[in-house]
Amino acid sequence: MATANRAFVGEKTISTASRQGETHPVRSLGPDADTAVKTFVLDTNILLHNPDAMFVFKEHHVVIPFTVIEELDKMKRKEDDLGRNSRAAIRHLDRLRAIGSLSGDGVNWQALLPMANTAHAVGPGGITGTIRVDVNEYERPPAIAENLPDNRIIAVAWHLQRLGQRTVFVTKDLGARIKSDSLGIKTEDFTNQKVDADRLYIGYITLDVEGELIDELYRDRLLSMERLAPHLAGDGQETLAEEVIPNQYIVLRDKDDENHTGLARRLSDTDHAIPVTGPRKPVSGIMARNVQQTMVLDALLDDDIKMVTLLGGAGTGKTLLAIAAGMTKVFSEERYDKLLVARPIMPMGRDIGYLPGDKDEKLTAWMQPIFDNLQYLLSTRGAQSQAADSHSVEQRVQKLMADGKLVLEPLTYIRGRSIPHQFMIVDEAQNLTPHEIKTIASRVGEGTKLILTGDIGQIDNPYLDQSSNGLAYSIEKMKGVRLFAHVTLAKSERSELASLAATRL
Repeated sequence: MATANRAFVGEKTISTASRQGETHPVRSLGPDADTAVKTFVLDTNILLHNPDAMFVFKEHHVVIPFTVIEELDKMKRKEDDLGRNSRAAIRHLDRLRAIGSLSGDGVNWQALLPMANTAHAVGPGGITGTIRVDVNEYERPPAIAENLPDNRIIAVAWHLQRLGQRTVFVTKDLGARIKSDSLGIKTEDFTNQKVDADRLYIGYITLDVEGELIDELYRDRLLSMERLAPHLAGDGQETLAEEVIPNQYIVLRDKDDENHTGLARRLSDTDHAIPVTGPRKPVSGIMARNVQQTMVLDALLDDDIKMVTLLGGAGTGKTLLAIAAGMTKVFSEERYDKLLVARPIMPMGRDIGYLPGDKDEKLTAWMQPIFDNLQYLLSTRGAQSQAADSHSVEQRVQKLMADGKLVLEPLTYIRGRSIPHQFMIVDEAQNLTPHEIKTIASRVGEGTKLILTGDIGQIDNPYLDQSSNGLAYSIEKMKGVRLFAHVTLAKSERSELASLAATRL
């Protein structure tokens, strides 16, 4: 038999009944509906994407359907990122269970003990919500009558909405989003760690200035930011809202002579810009072919910049330039102890299954793009130090690995490590979640430089898109930090065919 609970709406009380005999208090949906407490129903994929997601809803109610717990339990045995995230989510729920009953009225956010990776969840005016697990199975509308996990999860949101609660279903599953929206349920993606991919920071701006300003930059080797301030207003039709931030590059064009140009970078968080000329000699046999590549080499070779992100399409030179700079810094200048190159294990299309051999043999297939770049740089057109060496390119790579100067490994083994005094390159970083990028960056020890490269237009991770991947997230969150620099490369320099394919196909 259904029992009635009392829910407060403004200063009135109403009765709400549940078919299963259990209801939960909700706050006012009255005139201040925009600031009222909402009820967020979380799908499994939200917790698999970020196990800390349950803690970001602050003053609102969070409901986790029992089906989500079952799906997390099935995933916890996996040895990949999904398994790790499911285990982390289950641990969070277990600690919440120790504070209060998750199956009853839930755990009040205000009663939350200080927990790792969580914020104190109190909203404006001290309003707090709760988190609970909904163990009931509700009657489903005909459209989702089939007994599927997604349908059972959506049914929880549908039921709570019918009770008059201001319900929002949060999922990254496009199919589930369409189904729930068709039932009249307000549906959203998890946007807490999403950025605007169309307005992503590109690392440089272009200004039209007087020719004397360009001459002053290279004559004095310094230019006050005050001298550039009048030009930041743009051409009168469009105003540049952002100021020049630390380590942002500035392309200077002479208003009267289009062939008279200059390139500068705001030096860290100081009030002046310095000229950027690029290296005078080849870097491991490589010279910059365009202005963005000049910016990239400047950032990679500056030891005061500890983190660099490189974004660009196929053939723009992201990985090649990063490895070339790393080889120069490690093998020639000996500024770092090792060159560490890592990639996420994320296949494009259908996976080929288990690979034979030991760890190094298995890794060869995944790291082949890195070997391609290394072989190119170590060939006769590459580093000068190899000129008198009669060994083959493959033997040189193997020797560097045997000496411990070059380390190639998957990101699977990065957790728990400390990585000091290394030039660390993470390739294909667009396939990593923001949480994974944070894990990698937190492994960086004293004296290590971290390079993240990738193309947000080629994401193989089914749970990520251009706005939610870790590379785009780190670019947007780290911009303005004095130890960070970013460059977006636009022009493909791999070959004429590769450039045509990148633009036409």
